[in-house]
Amino acid sequence: MIVRIMGEGQVQIADGDLDVLNALDTELERAIEADDETIFRTKLHALLDKVRHVGKALPDDSLEASELILPPADASIEEVREMLGDSGLIPG
Repeated sequence: MIVRIMGEGQVQIADGDLDVLNALDTELERAIEADDETIFRTKLHALLDKVRHVGKALPDDSLEASELILPPADASIEEVREMLGDSGLIPG
């Protein structure tokens, strides 16, 4: 799966890493539902850090279509709330 972190670039994520990313996504959703800015910020950074860690960075000139777009680390809780789909930021 090709993932774009807004403002940073793209990474390729193996299917085997989706379960751990979905768990972090669920924690992020809970923080948004609770409208808890502190926990939201922690969970958003944890999710993005994990994507960066497990993902293989694609070259800046790569023209791969992103299958998933994640917010930047400085996104507001409201901005991320608007990006949430029925299954969070990460499908599955």
